[in-house]
Amino acid sequence: MFSDVLYFVLNILFSLFGIALIIRAWMYAIRLHPFNPYAQAVLRGTNWLVSPLRNVIKPSNRVDWPSLVACWLTAVVFLLVTWLLLVGQLPSMEGIMRSLLAALVTMGKWAFNLVLWITLIQAILSWVNPLAPIMPLLQTLTAPLLDPIRRFMPDLGGLDLSPLVLLVLAQVAIMVLQRFAFSIFGV
Repeated sequence: MFSDVLYFVLNILFSLFGIALIIRAWMYAIRLHPFNPYAQAVLRGTNWLVSPLRNVIKPSNRVDWPSLVACWLTAVVFLLVTWLLLVGQLPSMEGIMRSLLAALVTMGKWAFNLVLWITLIQAILSWVNPLAPIMPLLQTLTAPLLDPIRRFMPDLGGLDLSPLVLLVLAQVAIMVLQRFAFSIFGV
C-alpha cells in the first residue's frame, strides 16, 4: 500500500520534471521568446540540471541537447528508483543496460503525453475561452504539429479536426511505446 502511494507520487514528480525538460527543448526548437512568463518558469525550474550539462554538451542549431540529456538522465533515475522501490534492490548490470534504453521510451511517452495534453487543453480553451492569456503560447507550441496535419485535412469550413487527428496519433504513439517498453523487459 505504502509503496503504491510512493510510486504514484514519484511517477508524478519525475514525469512533471521530465515533461518540463521536454518543454524546454521544444521551446528551444521553435525559438519561443525566453522572456515569456511560462518559459521563465520552465527555465528556472530546470536550470539546476541543464546548466551544468550545458558546460559539457553544447546545443545544436535546433536541438537543445543538454535539455534532452537531462530528460534522459531523469528517466534513468526514475526507472532505477522505481525498480528499487518495487523489487527492493537495484537491477543487475543487464537490467541497468535495459533501463538506459527504457529511459528513451519513457522520454517518448512523456513527450507524447505532453502533445496530448497541450492539444487537448488548446482545443477545449478554443471552445470556452479562445482569448485566454495562455492561448498564444499553446498555439505556438502546437502549430509545428498541427500545420502539417491541416495541409492534408479536407476543408470543412470553420471546423478544424486537426487537433482530433493529433490526439489520436499521440495516443497511438503512446500505445506503441508502451508495447515496446514491455518488450524491452520481456513482459
